[in-house]
Amino acid sequence: MKKLGLSIALTATAIFAVCPAFAQKNDQMGQGRAVVTILPSAKNGTVSQVPAQSLKLKVNGKDSTVTNFTPLAEANSPIELVLLLDSGSRTSLGSEFSEIEAFVKEMPPNTKMAIAYMDAGRAAFSSQLSSNAADVLKGLHLSAGFPGSNASPYFCLSDLAKNWPSHDRTARREVLMITDGVDNYDRRYDPDDPYVTTAINDSVRGGLIVYSIYWKDMGRANNSWYESNAGQNLLLTVTQATGGNSYWEGLGNPVSLQPFLQDLRRRLNNQYELNFTAPSNGKPEIESMKVDLKVPSAKVASPQKVLVTGAATARE
Repeated sequence: MKKLGLSIALTATAIFAVCPAFAQKNDQMGQGRAVVTILPSAKNGTVSQVPAQSLKLKVNGKDSTVTNFTPLAEANSPIELVLLLDSGSRTSLGSEFSEIEAFVKEMPPNTKMAIAYMDAGRAAFSSQLSSNAADVLKGLHLSAGFPGSNASPYFCLSDLAKNWPSHDRTARREVLMITDGVDNYDRRYDPDDPYVTTAINDSVRGGLIVYSIYWKDMGRANNSWYESNAGQNLLLTVTQATGGNSYWEGLGNPVSLQPFLQDLRRRLNNQYELNFTAPSNGKPEIESMKVDLKVPSAKVASPQKVLVTGAATARE
């Protein structure tokens, strides 16, 4: 009996000795980075300097620590912006080309832009990243596609995220999709659409901030209330997950792109880099994020999904 009692005691001691090792492993801290946009709450209001202390951050539902919060001013913050146009869009989009051209020409010198078309599941570039507006606009043309020629806008976004046309990770990677957002492989609205989920995850890993403008596709298949509503909601899912914004006017094409492009420019001018630490399992994972801003005169738009790297990865 004494030997049995001694064996149990030794076993218990060994278990308790191992437990702290498990606890230490589970309590590892990872690191992450996100770009957030802070705008005035009032339509014509302004936002002064926002201190890091005014932010409350939760990652995967757990309190996390802000380690750096820096305004991304034009002088020291490069931007890479890709206009990703649906190759199946109605040719009436050509009537908005003058507004797209004005938008490209007014971008500041710290911005490089390119134009790509959604074509058979990939982002086909018609112009390369450049800070020269004339070079960028050489790639702007009417779609030569047909209804559904994009295959799926979310395939194309994934392709862009995996094959971003530069390796400059100091630059903000921004995307403006002009599309109806309909997934041709599943025309209903499904918040768990696997292609949309994959596009979000690829965008988060690639560091993309995605915006969208709703524009109808050619043909009739995508133009019922059902498909239009589904496409808009799928686009909203993507833009909210990545920290961007969706633009539309009802279920028809907007009268003008100019207000949307103006708002996008305003958002680019009011972005901040947010660095943080959060609990991690030691390997890169995509986690949910929520940012609360304790500034009554301002509102924050932040990505709902972020990449949290393990501590060892973050140091490399």
